[in-house]
Amino acid sequence: MSSSTSTVTVDNKSVELPVKEGTIGPSVIDISKLYGQTGMFTYDPGFTSTAATESKITYIDGDKGILLYRGYPIDQLAEHGDFLETCYLLLYGELPTAAQKADFDYRVTRHTMVHDQMNRFFTGFRRDAHPMAIMVACVGALSAFYHDSTDISDPHQRMIASMRMIAKMPTLAAMAYKYSIGQPFVYPQNELDYTSNFLRMCFAVPAEDYKVNPVLSRALDRIFILHADHEQNASTSTVRLAGSSGANPFACIAAGIACLWGPAHGGANEAALKMLEEIGTPDRIPEYIAKAKDKNDPFRLMGFGHRVYKNYDPRARIMQKTTHEVLNELGIKDDPLLDVAVELEQIALKDDYFVEKKLYPNIDFYSGITLKAMGFPTSMFTVLFALARTVGWIAQWSEMIEDPSQRIGRPRQLYTGETERDYVTVAQRG
Repeated sequence: MSSSTSTVTVDNKSVELPVKEGTIGPSVIDISKLYGQTGMFTYDPGFTSTAATESKITYIDGDKGILLYRGYPIDQLAEHGDFLETCYLLLYGELPTAAQKADFDYRVTRHTMVHDQMNRFFTGFRRDAHPMAIMVACVGALSAFYHDSTDISDPHQRMIASMRMIAKMPTLAAMAYKYSIGQPFVYPQNELDYTSNFLRMCFAVPAEDYKVNPVLSRALDRIFILHADHEQNASTSTVRLAGSSGANPFACIAAGIACLWGPAHGGANEAALKMLEEIGTPDRIPEYIAKAKDKNDPFRLMGFGHRVYKNYDPRARIMQKTTHEVLNELGIKDDPLLDVAVELEQIALKDDYFVEKKLYPNIDFYSGITLKAMGFPTSMFTVLFALARTVGWIAQWSEMIEDPSQRIGRPRQLYTGETERDYVTVAQRG
C-alpha cells in the first residue's frame, strides 16, 4: 500500500486522506475518516466511484475489456479449464494440482444430494411458480436442514457450507425445473462430472435412458465459468452486505439470488432473447436500430453495452464461439434468432451511433440463444446464472468473513425530507 495522500478542502479547512494502491487498477482515496474530520459524507448513487472493500478475487478493466479470476484471463480459463477447477481457484486463490483437483471434485460430487425432506418442501409451491422464487426459498431453507454448518466463526463449518452450496445448487436448480414442468425429480449420479450431472438431472426421465451430449456439457460448463464471478456487482455486494451482519451463509446466498433475479442484472439474457424474438427477421433490424436511436422511443437494444465494460465484453467472444458450437452440434443451421443476432451484431459494430457510444455486444447477447437451443425455457436462464455465480458469492463472502477490518455495512444518505416538526392531533389537522 502507498503512503501518499490526497488533500480535500471543505469550508477552507484542508484534510489529508490516505491513498491506497492495489496491484493493478485505480488507486482509492480512503475516506473512512472524512465524516469525523469534516462532518460530511460523500455522495455516490449506485456506488460507481466507491470501493466498499479490498479483494484479491476478481479484477475487471472495463475500458480494456479485461476480466481476471485470481490473475488468470477469463478466456484461458474457459478454453482450457473446467468449472470445478475455476471454483477451486476462486475459493483458494490458486489452480489445483492434479491431486487437489481430484479431491475437490470428489468432495463436491459427494455433496450433490439434498435432504429427502426437501422433496416435501417443493410441494408447497404452485406448479406455475417461477423457478427463481423456488431457488430463493430453497437455498434459504438449507440453513434449516444443515445446522452443523451455520457457525460463521468456525472455518471448518464455513468450508462445509461452501462445499454444500456449490454441490447442491445444481440439484436444487434441476428440481425447480422438473417441478415447474410436472416431471419427477432425477437424483444425481456420482460417476458423472458436475455439468453432465446437471444436464441429466434436468432432462432425463425414468421412462428411458439419457445420454449426456459432451458438446452441450462442455458448452454449459464454459457458460458456468464465464458467470462464476464478476467483482463487486449488485448481487455480490448484496451477499457481502448480508454477510456483514453475521447472517448464516445460506441466507446470504439466498439474498444474492433474490438480487440476481432483477431484469437489470441476471435477467438480461432473457430480455435479450425476447428482443431478438420481437425483431423476428434480419430485414426488420434497421427499424429497431432507428427505434433504439430515437430518444423519445422507450425501446432499448438489450444485450449491448455493459455497466462496467466500455469496450468489448471479453466473455462475449467466448460465448459467440460456444453458441455456434452448440447450434452446429444440434443441427440448427438456420436459426432465425441467430440470424438476427449475427446481423444485428455486424450492423451495431459498424454503425457510428453504437461505435461512438461503445455499445458492444455483451455475454447476454449470445447466452440466451445457447441456453434456448439446449432446451432450457427462459424462466430457467437466471437460475443457471445463480448456479454459476454461487461460487463467486461464496468466495467473496469467505473473503469478507476472514477480513479483520470488515464492519457491518452501513451506507449513509443525503436527507432531503422534512426538518423537525411537532406532532399535531388529528382534530387539529386542517
